[in-house]
Amino acid sequence: MKFASFEYAGRHTYGVFRGDRLVDLGARLGARAPSLRALITQGLLHEAGEQAYASTDTLDPREVKFLPVIPDPAMIVCVGLNYADHVKETGRDIAAAPVAPTLFLRTAASQVGHDQDIPLPQESSALDFEGEIAVIIGKGGRRISKDDAWDHICGYACYNDATLRDWQSAASQWTAGKNFWRTGAFGPWMVTSDEIPPGRPMTLVTRLNGVEMQRSNTELLIHDIPSLIAYISAFTPLSPGDVIVTGTPGGVGFKRSPAVYMRPGDLVEIEVDAIGVLRNRIATELAG
Repeated sequence: MKFASFEYAGRHTYGVFRGDRLVDLGARLGARAPSLRALITQGLLHEAGEQAYASTDTLDPREVKFLPVIPDPAMIVCVGLNYADHVKETGRDIAAAPVAPTLFLRTAASQVGHDQDIPLPQESSALDFEGEIAVIIGKGGRRISKDDAWDHICGYACYNDATLRDWQSAASQWTAGKNFWRTGAFGPWMVTSDEIPPGRPMTLVTRLNGVEMQRSNTELLIHDIPSLIAYISAFTPLSPGDVIVTGTPGGVGFKRSPAVYMRPGDLVEIEVDAIGVLRNRIATELAG
C-alpha cells in the first residue's frame, strides 16, 4: 500500500492510494488517529487499508497539496558518507573511514512534500541535491538487533537531503547547512514494507532538469539498513513514525567540476524503483 500525508480543503490529513486515486483516511479515522504517524503508532494500517478498499469516495491526487510523508516525526536521523563513491568524491580515505555510521539530525520544519517548491534562501547560492532513501519505523524499540530490524520497518519513501554547502562547510558540524527551512523533500508517499521484501535491492536515481546526476543501489550501502537501525537504537529508543535517511551516493553537485548547484526554476527528481518519483521545483525564497 501507498500512504501519503496531504492538505485538502484547508485540512491537514492523510490517506492511502487506491489505484491512481486517494482515499482521505483522516476524514474517516481522524478521531482515533489524527495523523499518519498516529495511525502507524496505533497499528491501524491494516484497518485503514480495508476502509480504503471499501470506500467509493476518492480524490484526484492533483487536487491535494502533498506534505512530507510524516509531517510530525519525533526524530529524523540522517546518515552521512554511506556510499563508497560519495566518500571518495569528498576526498576521504575509505580505508580510514569511521567504523560507525556518521549521523546528524534534521528538523521537521526543514522538510517539504512532493511537488512543493524548495525555497533557495537569500543567505546562500550553494543549494545542493542529495538523493536518498528514507526508512519509516513502524515498531519502536531500544537495542534492536540486526536480525530483528526488518520487522521494525513500516515502509520506505524517497528523500532529498538538500544541503546548503557553504553553511555546511563553514563549521565542523553540519546542522545549519542541513536544516534551512523547507529545503529537504520527503515523499511522494510511503510504500509499506510488505510491498518491498527485506533486503530487496533498490535503485536510486537523482535527476536535475532531466539530466541524471546520481545513480546507485542499496547493495552498495556501507552500513546497510538493519545495521543502521541496530546502531541508532543502541543509543536512543526508536518510535513509530521516526525516520532514518540512509545516505546519498556519489555525484553530488559541489564535487563536480564546475560545481552544480540548484537554481530557481530548476526541477529536481529523486526516483527509487520500488517507490516512485519525488519531484520538487526550486524557487526564490520570499523575504520575511
